[in-house]
Amino acid sequence: MLLDDHIDDFASFISASPSSFHAVAEAARRLDAAGFTRLEETDEWAATDTARAYVVREGAIIAWVRPADATPTTPFRILGAHTDSPGLKAKPDPRLDAHGWNQVAVEVYGGPLLNSWLDRELELAGRLVTRDGSEHLVRTGPYLRLPQLAIHLDRAANDGLALDKQRHTQPIFGVVGDGSGTEGDILTHLASLAGIDPADVVGHDLITVDTAAPQRFGAGQGLFAAPRMDNLTSVHAALLALLDAPADAPHTSVLAAFDHEEIGSETRSGACGPFLEDVLVRLSGGTATELRRAYAASWHVSSDVGHSVHPNYAERHDPTHHPLAGSGPLLKVNANQRYATDGPGAALWARCCDTAGTTAQPFVSNNTVPCGSTTGPLTATRLGIRTVDVGAPLLSMHSARELVHVRDVVALSGAIGAFFAGA
Repeated sequence: MLLDDHIDDFASFISASPSSFHAVAEAARRLDAAGFTRLEETDEWAATDTARAYVVREGAIIAWVRPADATPTTPFRILGAHTDSPGLKAKPDPRLDAHGWNQVAVEVYGGPLLNSWLDRELELAGRLVTRDGSEHLVRTGPYLRLPQLAIHLDRAANDGLALDKQRHTQPIFGVVGDGSGTEGDILTHLASLAGIDPADVVGHDLITVDTAAPQRFGAGQGLFAAPRMDNLTSVHAALLALLDAPADAPHTSVLAAFDHEEIGSETRSGACGPFLEDVLVRLSGGTATELRRAYAASWHVSSDVGHSVHPNYAERHDPTHHPLAGSGPLLKVNANQRYATDGPGAALWARCCDTAGTTAQPFVSNNTVPCGSTTGPLTATRLGIRTVDVGAPLLSMHSARELVHVRDVVALSGAIGAFFAGA
């Protein structure tokens, strides 16, 4: 796929994926179109249905390409990513009226840059669950705004903005008594969008997202801004690579896109949960010893975004490691194994990048700046599979709108494709 077509497709994927549930639905739609079989965890899986297939659990999806001659000891090549992003999540009862304004009661999900959510047109997106347990995807489109206090009322705003997570993060969407017909009840509005009875809605998982369209800009149109690139960048790159994964490889190629990475992954659809292990056990179909033999020959590439050097805050980066946007995907390293990369993992990623015609950029944190983490160490610990942490370099990570270079998006997908091909 040519660079321009790749980026256009990436923009379409982001626009279709305002929540983890929408991202999974869009990935499933693309897999269906490519002839993959959707399997249900509650069903028996016939061997004839598992060559190119996928399974969904909540806001997570695992898809794979399995060779026809696979045995219980056939190894796996797993690409791990995540579908969720930081933001503001609607509380169980989101109704909130204050001083004549209709608002949505929210709590902070993950670690967003709160100031980046100010003065943007936001939407709520996710799922509604009705009394019978059925789920309905829904999104409002531009509907909410978190207005900043005018500088006339806070003369010190430019000296340092501090937002109270309870008082200052509740978005507005109307004024009381404006005749909207929903009486300021956001759930009533969402139910009407989903075509269901509001009285039947008994649960929901809804998060805010910026509604401005993804945009290329800058010199040579090389920069790309969009919401939720942490970590839809990796999900999209891996999905494209899996669709082209060879069916005759000596391993099973797997995309595991988990939910809840931003809040620690300790859920049934997160990387700490059993989802991936459940799938791999069923695909192996052998004894516990045969499965461990398969694990011992397997590789896991954990792909999550990392930090490009910031020109205005270069002192926050390690002085000898300044990965630059547009110069290739990252190899993420941490002495305390907050990233799971080691020497053999670095060699694997170097081969993948060489095959894809790109260069890996090592990323390591400044010793005075605590290092983040991702799903790599979690999967390595749970399954004992060799793991390397990689990703695309970003600016504005955890902002409502993040920034990447278009070359890195394409290069990441190419390197993942080389991984699935056996580099």
